Amino acid sequence: MDASVRGDSAILTDALSAISWGSIAAGAVVISAVTLPLLALGAGLGLSSISPWTDTGLSASTFKVAAGIYLVLVAVMSSAIGGYLAARLRVKWIGVHTNEAFFRDTAHGFIAWAFATLISACLLGAATTHLLGGAVSGAGAAAGPAAANANPSQVYVDRLFRRDNTASQANNGAAGNAAAPSSSGAANPSAAGAAASSSSGNGGAARAEILRLWSSSYLQNGGLSADDKAYVARVVSAQTGLSQAAAEKRVDDVIARAKAAADQARRGAAKLAFWMTAALLFGAFAASLAAVEGGQLRDGSWNERRLIPRPW
Repeated sequence: MDASVRGDSAILTDALSAISWGSIAAGAVVISAVTLPLLALGAGLGLSSISPWTDTGLSASTFKVAAGIYLVLVAVMSSAIGGYLAARLRVKWIGVHTNEAFFRDTAHGFIAWAFATLISACLLGAATTHLLGGAVSGAGAAAGPAAANANPSQVYVDRLFRRDNTASQANNGAAGNAAAPSSSGAANPSAAGAAASSSSGNGGAARAEILRLWSSSYLQNGGLSADDKAYVARVVSAQTGLSQAAAEKRVDDVIARAKAAADQARRGAAKLAFWMTAALLFGAFAASLAAVEGGQLRDGSWNERRLIPRPW
């Protein structure tokens, strides 16, 4: 008699699927849906905590750490809710050992988290990026629409060709002295205008050439070579009126600032990747743990908040 009962139980257990895809899909949808409003709330809190004014709002380092911690909390909360529902809504297994049921509940939570991750990456990526980028777009709105289309290398080229007041006055004085000892008053303005037009045209061509050289050099080796640096210094000296030594110093300073900005962007991207990894790992753990609790409650194995093993 006992053998027949065990045989019937085994047949019934084998007939049921170990995976309830309906509950897994429901849990994954809940994880993705809960994540969006939490991210929107985080974007609102971030915008309210920063300010363009000096000594107002959170510092950049504090904001980055707070944003990373909040990202982990969002992953834990949404994954826990989805994992709990994925196990709580599953079909009850009959004749399954306690350890096997524990493993299946954990697997349901983990699969629901994995499914939600794929949904978020494929379908909700644009919306999530829009929400997270709200703070950046809000902070950069004052820069005008041209800032969005600006070439980052153009900023450094503009710094190279920036004219000092002393250099401008020296150039104006030299131009005045060259124009003064002329025998024809009518020819002098014409010659000065032609020289100014030629200088303006050469300046635009020089900027375009240096911009191309700067962009290609940084794409290849992350900086200007010795020959390119010497050439850029000569062009800057000719266009700005600086001495060769001063032009070389300016080129070195601008290159150092460009490398510092690139290094800061690299470190920021690395920290963001680490926070994303932590959020994913904590989310997977929270979904699996919450699924265990949901499965226990589904089978009625919680008694006055005390865990009792399932009867086999």
